[in-house]
Amino acid sequence: MSGGLEIKQPRIELTREPRDAPPADGGPPPKRSLRRRAPAGSSLTAHGEPMVWLIGGGLAICAFMIIGLLILIAWQGSATFWPKPIVMIETIDGQHILGEPTRSEYYEPRVEVAADDVEGQAEPEMLASTVVEDGLLGLAHRRLIRVGNREFLGTPFRWVTDDAVANETQPTWAVLVERRTWGPFIGKPSGFRVNGKTVADNADEAWAQFQTYHVGVLQRRDQRRQLETYDTGEVNHVLERSRLAVRRAELAVVRADRTEGQDSSRYATARERYDQARANYDRTLSWATEEFDRIRAEIDELNRENDRFAIMMTTADDQEVALPLGEVVRAYPANQLNWLEKVRVYVSRWHEFLTDDPREANTEGGVLPPIVGTVTMTLLMCFIVAPFGVLAALYLREYARAGPIVSAVRIAVNNLAGVPSIVFGVFGLGFFCYMVGGYVDRGPSNPTTTGPWLAALGLLVVLALLAASMTVVKLRTNDERQLGARMLGWAAVTLWLISVAVLVWMVIRVPFFDGFFAARAADGSPTFGKGGVLWASLTLALLTLPVVIVATEEALAAVPGSMREGSYACGASKWQTVRRIVLPRAMPGIMTGMILAMARGAGEVAPLMLVGAVTMAPELPVDNHFPYVHLDRSFMHLGFHIYDVGFQSPDSESAKPMVYTTTLLLIAIIATLNMAAFYLRTRLRRRFAESKF
Repeated sequence: MSGGLEIKQPRIELTREPRDAPPADGGPPPKRSLRRRAPAGSSLTAHGEPMVWLIGGGLAICAFMIIGLLILIAWQGSATFWPKPIVMIETIDGQHILGEPTRSEYYEPRVEVAADDVEGQAEPEMLASTVVEDGLLGLAHRRLIRVGNREFLGTPFRWVTDDAVANETQPTWAVLVERRTWGPFIGKPSGFRVNGKTVADNADEAWAQFQTYHVGVLQRRDQRRQLETYDTGEVNHVLERSRLAVRRAELAVVRADRTEGQDSSRYATARERYDQARANYDRTLSWATEEFDRIRAEIDELNRENDRFAIMMTTADDQEVALPLGEVVRAYPANQLNWLEKVRVYVSRWHEFLTDDPREANTEGGVLPPIVGTVTMTLLMCFIVAPFGVLAALYLREYARAGPIVSAVRIAVNNLAGVPSIVFGVFGLGFFCYMVGGYVDRGPSNPTTTGPWLAALGLLVVLALLAASMTVVKLRTNDERQLGARMLGWAAVTLWLISVAVLVWMVIRVPFFDGFFAARAADGSPTFGKGGVLWASLTLALLTLPVVIVATEEALAAVPGSMREGSYACGASKWQTVRRIVLPRAMPGIMTGMILAMARGAGEVAPLMLVGAVTMAPELPVDNHFPYVHLDRSFMHLGFHIYDVGFQSPDSESAKPMVYTTTLLLIAIIATLNMAAFYLRTRLRRRFAESKF
């Protein structure tokens, strides 16, 4: 080539072994090797190996981060309840610190900070030997000791530097007491009292007396809790139902007076019902008062019995304290436990964590209400989002014709997935809670009169008949190319839209509906006009709807077209083909979308803060009262519980173990729900093994 740029094409040589060259031992001839040999002088990037290494490295980093996060949460969460030894530290300045070492770290103290803030620190001149420059010291090591005894020390944690420790031991009778209030108490048992009299005056006898009486105290405390929670709740439920009946009858009297006057028969009937309801309420109130007195007497008797017993404890600074056994959840001598006894304490703590209510501002106790709330909300969300997502995807994939409207709908669905979750929360609060919930409670805020409403009803009937007639004629017209058929279709759609608008107006302005819970709303306690588990489920269903739609569309598209054609060839209709051929084979893909939606919905927190999740719920959304699942109640959620404990608690150090443990539990619940969905999806795949999806 002359006068131009000469481009050298890289030569690719294939090394092939001679096919007809058998090995010397007479075995089968070797296979041909098609491995590419890099030509001399060619760029390394042209062969793709660097990109392969880059992609593999990215995958390895992602896997490392995910696995590392799970290991951190699992380690911190599972180790929270394991009993630790208790140490007695004597500092150089003569202080005594008794507590559990929780963690340690290296830090870089300053001279003034070391002298003022570091607990038990030696004189500043002792640190002068490590001064580097500009007043900074070298790295020092310190431990965080959980000392408990908040009512005496003010803070349950204290930092202790290694330089300040003069002596450290593990006392045999260092006992950790978990209390219902004021957090843990750490000290040494010094005596035991029954009815104010000392029956034991040393650690061995005091601990023996404690083990003897504490079991009975726990049983009486459970009885008291049964009376306070369930028996009192039953009486309150009956009394509240009777009070609402009186309130409804009273509102009926007011409406009859306002509309027809006091001389009308309607007013007389309403007044008679009100008198009956009032009499029933008086009888119910009398019965409830007797029941409350009986329950109160039983509770007082249990409290008096428990108050007879108290264990005397001595703090690290020799201060003697009497701890009533009724306030003690559990106690154990930490330095005397063998491995099996530690396991028993560990299992006991996990049992309390999974089956009990929170206490001490959610930093101690159990998380049963958040577990029930999270599972209930997630299952409701799945039941709501599944039909809507599948139907929308089915129409878009199987029935809708490609065009600008369908493209706009798909773009809107994809963009909906990128909207911040807090926006969904604001929408749920405004639309579901205030608008829909307020309508359900009190009825329309501005009802129209009877005449315009009946006129709208007649208009609706006429529009619906016209729209239905046009729809039938349009469906019988097979030629879509005719202008008249297309105009008829658009006219039918327009009439249907107008009919829907008229129907919505009639519902919003209906004069015959006063709400389902007007009595409560009149007392300022709305039923559905506030956050609740139903509105939270609907909000999260809207949030996860794009996930289900996209996954379902992909699953429907993966069903081979030959199956549809075979079904049509056998005489099946469009709907029969979709119902019997397409949907069953797309079900594994639909389940994949449900798994993704479930995982995202269960872990969301921001929208729940606005539409129903609370820090402390007095009642569970599921109980033994009809209808058993109470959609109007607020609920506790594990994700919101983590946020509240970790970032809103005044004692973040005490709340840190609970944050890790609750996070571990939330991951376990999501994994359990997903495993159930995986199992169902696997069974569907086996059933339709011929499907390519």
